[in-house]
Amino acid sequence: MTEQNVPYIADAKDAEALLQPYLRPAPLVVVISGPSGVGKDSVVKRMDEMGCPFHFVVTVTTRPARPGEVDGVDYYFVSYAEFQRMRRDDELLEDADVYGQCKGVLRKDVRKGLASGRDVVMRLDVNGAATIRIKIPQTVSIFLVPPSLDVLVDRLRRRPGDSPAQVQARLRMARHELEQAREFDYVVVNREGELDDAVRQVTAIMTAERCRSVRQPITL
Repeated sequence: MTEQNVPYIADAKDAEALLQPYLRPAPLVVVISGPSGVGKDSVVKRMDEMGCPFHFVVTVTTRPARPGEVDGVDYYFVSYAEFQRMRRDDELLEDADVYGQCKGVLRKDVRKGLASGRDVVMRLDVNGAATIRIKIPQTVSIFLVPPSLDVLVDRLRRRPGDSPAQVQARLRMARHELEQAREFDYVVVNREGELDDAVRQVTAIMTAERCRSVRQPITL
């Protein structure tokens, strides 16, 4: 094409502005959810190990740390009194009492992630995910499911730190939680020995969402 045949753009500055949302897409808010024992922690950790760029929102909890867990990395471990103070001061974007423990998401941590320009990833239970979808309608919600109920039962029984009563409570809740899968945007099966495949599916979903032609901005 010769220079004379190149189309003339009357206002190149405005035209360039039209491209920016696609060249530099705004960060996503992604919730990874599913029943206890499905592997939410494992998927998020493997995403980080594989170099996926994202801001992980660390959940605040009143439960004791399990062996190998690090405060500020896996969870923020706080006292019941401190958690109640966070509730009173409206510091939590989402919070709930789960299996006799309190869990929540710090509002400032989500804002920090969005300001960084990286996708914001939260690992939440089903009820927490429902709350975030209401407060942030643009949330991309991904539900993890096990390959079978037997696998889920085995994973729960092998988890450290839970009493037999807590394991039974989680198993009773699992059926209800699995019924909620249809409320999510996507479902990913986390099969035994195929963690990387589950992670690739999650990251493929995030890539596709960033390529949407129209996305509403997120404000908190």
